[in-house]
Amino acid sequence: MTKQITAWIQAAPMALVLLAFLVAPIVMIVIVSFWGATEYSIYPAFQFDNYQFLFGSPVTYTVFFNTLKYALITWALTLGIGFTVAYFLAFEVRSLKWQIALFLICTIPFWTSNIIRMISWIPFLGRNGLANSTLISWGVIDAPLEWLLFSDFSVILAFVHLYTLFMVVPIFNSMMRIDGSLIEAAKDGGATAWQTLCHVIIPLCKPGIMIGTIFVTTLVMGDFITVRFMSGSQRANVGRLISNDISLLQYPSASATAVVLLVTVLIVIGLLLRLVDIRKEL
Repeated sequence: MTKQITAWIQAAPMALVLLAFLVAPIVMIVIVSFWGATEYSIYPAFQFDNYQFLFGSPVTYTVFFNTLKYALITWALTLGIGFTVAYFLAFEVRSLKWQIALFLICTIPFWTSNIIRMISWIPFLGRNGLANSTLISWGVIDAPLEWLLFSDFSVILAFVHLYTLFMVVPIFNSMMRIDGSLIEAAKDGGATAWQTLCHVIIPLCKPGIMIGTIFVTTLVMGDFITVRFMSGSQRANVGRLISNDISLLQYPSASATAVVLLVTVLIVIGLLLRLVDIRKEL
């Protein structure tokens, strides 16, 4: 009994912090999502007008589709890049010092803010930017490519640049935990490099892949500033929709959209957690 009381006392401070800064704000957002609003005021109520308007508008489905599209494409690209980088660091670099040095190099972009890293692509991808100028000088194209900037391409490129490291770190952590004798046993058994990768390395890296997937998808689905800047305000996702409602002081509508986004993200995470037990990685 004494041990149970001690455990509760030890967990109480963190529980209070989570209650105050995580649970309470979410509860408040849910409550406000049922309030009403006019052009000039917000009034407490319990009504479903915000949800009816949200699900009754075709714009909502287009915006959610764009959000899921960005998340899926970004996930696929970051997974490919992240797995390749992690594999190189874990299995091709033998020296621990070089592993640490190269891993720190991967973190260099995080030494600056997301906005600076994002905006740095604009002069590179612009109509008269370095990419178009180089392609024209090489004779690859005759006129500047308009779709390089302020398009889905530039949005996804910025997402991949910003969030690839969130895929590299957990996969690299999983690979470093793989017992080298397992790989040696596979080679001794006649397995090719591809068979070793598919039947040994990837299955043992599933928890890391799943953690990286959760990080990337949740970050992309909640992002709004990247879509705004890199699309030139020509594209929208759910985060942008919430931001617009807040700028118009339509907090009940923004709260309803946030609740739907939260439920969507939780469903996605729930489905992912049913595929792999990430507790092995924690």
